[in-house]
Amino acid sequence: MAGHKAGDPLECYSIPLVLNKDADLDDEGNPVIGQDGNPRHRCGFKIGGGIDQDNTKCPYGYPDKGIYVTYIHEGGPAARCGLQVHDKILQVNGHDMTVVTHRKAVEYIQRKPQLNMLVYRKGVPNLGHQEQHQQTQFQSFTQQQDYPIAYQ
Repeated sequence: MAGHKAGDPLECYSIPLVLNKDADLDDEGNPVIGQDGNPRHRCGFKIGGGIDQDNTKCPYGYPDKGIYVTYIHEGGPAARCGLQVHDKILQVNGHDMTVVTHRKAVEYIQRKPQLNMLVYRKGVPNLGHQEQHQQTQFQSFTQQQDYPIAYQ
């Protein structure tokens, strides 16, 4: 079966998205407070998948046990940030979403009012291994004697 196995490296170009959730309001326009005492927020999308799910029974035919977007609420935060149905969520606020259970994925998504996500979208052109002068994610800097680097 083609696709990505959980835990294996995934070679793709990820799309960074920032989703700012909407406050969850009751019928009178008051913020809804969760059981933890914090205001609840709506993200405007639903997910499917997870390492505890059987992807062969998925009606969308996803090739692996990743976390996929299955629904986007029209006009909601997910639609406004550019998230699309069938996007594969690779990361949320620094958490790896390629090897999580469905429940853990929901917890990561619900945790904060802003989601910094990396997604994979089918159909994004494969740029291959062409030599390009691209900036790498991490850069090294030469430490000068007068300015010691502090790690926190």
